[in-house]
Amino acid sequence: MADAYGAIICDIWGVIHDGHQAFAPACEALMRYRERGHPVLLLSNAPRPHPSVRAMLERLSVPDAAYDAILTSGDMTRSYLESQPGARVFHLGPDRDLPLYDALDVVLVPVEQADLIVCTGPFNDETEVAGDYRERCHEWSARRLPMLCANPDIVVERGPRLIPCAGAIAALYSAQGGKVSYFGKPHREVYRQAASLIAMISADRRCKPAPILAIGDAIATDLKGAALNRIDALFIAGGIHAALAGKPGDIDMKALEAAFAAADVAPRAVMWRLSW
Repeated sequence: MADAYGAIICDIWGVIHDGHQAFAPACEALMRYRERGHPVLLLSNAPRPHPSVRAMLERLSVPDAAYDAILTSGDMTRSYLESQPGARVFHLGPDRDLPLYDALDVVLVPVEQADLIVCTGPFNDETEVAGDYRERCHEWSARRLPMLCANPDIVVERGPRLIPCAGAIAALYSAQGGKVSYFGKPHREVYRQAASLIAMISADRRCKPAPILAIGDAIATDLKGAALNRIDALFIAGGIHAALAGKPGDIDMKALEAAFAAADVAPRAVMWRLSW
């Protein structure tokens, strides 16, 4: 498939690593693709700015040669917060996501004093689930506090486990009448920004414009985002949908095709894990 596409937009969690270890064949595949002169943009729903994600990739020994640039839902959330100087923000999420606010003109306050909620996930995603926030979401929605969802993912891989993300809490908040603004996949604005970055990288490399291939493991975000933006997609079945997809060497395409049809998506191809 590689030569049919001039650039790749690649998910990170579930494709390049599982939160604990990098997938060497995936890194090698991206490096080989770049050796052909094509750019690779990593597009993640991580609720932190891209330098934090780059640092994590370095810790996991993901080679710099595997990608050209990183864009995150945290970057998109920061762009919005820059337009809200002086906003009083209640941070709903773990402390590791606090770099989201670095150098921004916002004030972190208790929820009672907040103008808006920025949700990056549960406070403790090792022990909590979205349902633990049901009563609080009811109270906040009654106050008509807007919520910014800095990670539309419902779950993410962390080793062998699936960990709840901000998208799960945002869905609960919306169901209770709360107003939610989403930043990241599958929403169009992040793909417009991604396309702009790819165009800049391609111009620097003097690459000819060509179709983009999106690679990801989440039907609701990676595949849906690609479909909404008319981008071909390669689905990685061994990520968050592994329980549905069967097993390596024996992917349950009937089950996957039913899930794709339900989401109104149609990936160009399916692999268990990304490799060349």
